[in-house]
Amino acid sequence: MRGIAAIGLALAATGLVGTGASGAPAGPTGLWMTASGRAAVDIEPCGDKLCGAIAWLKAPLNEQGKPKTDIHNSDQSLQARPLCGLKLLWDFVPDGDGAWTDGHIYDPEHGDTYSSNMHLLADGTLQVRGYIGFSLLGKTQVWTRPSGQLAHC
Repeated sequence: MRGIAAIGLALAATGLVGTGASGAPAGPTGLWMTASGRAAVDIEPCGDKLCGAIAWLKAPLNEQGKPKTDIHNSDQSLQARPLCGLKLLWDFVPDGDGAWTDGHIYDPEHGDTYSSNMHLLADGTLQVRGYIGFSLLGKTQVWTRPSGQLAHC
């Protein structure tokens, strides 16, 4: 892991979607534009937890005109998987008052995974924090709802 600076890059890379069904978590589900505006993440219930995957990329193709893949993953067998649809967030559990904790966030720009939490704010934005070890040692980014329709990849 590359420390706090890498967490900032991880969150930027992901800059790269109410209430669930009975028993499913309520909260920040739906589509979220990352702070960089380069990606949108669809957050949805995964059992009694929340997870999220890349649903849209501003630049979905590489220099060869092919869909971007997870080329920085340290597991070579995963490097060919497409970034569109790639799970970036998982294992988030409700922690009261719009907070979701104990989750993880994956950084496709470096192939690193960090602990993560998120908090739905009163203004409708979502604070996403990636960290190593303790939440104090990390970086926060604010995600917003897209202003218009995005074509899912």
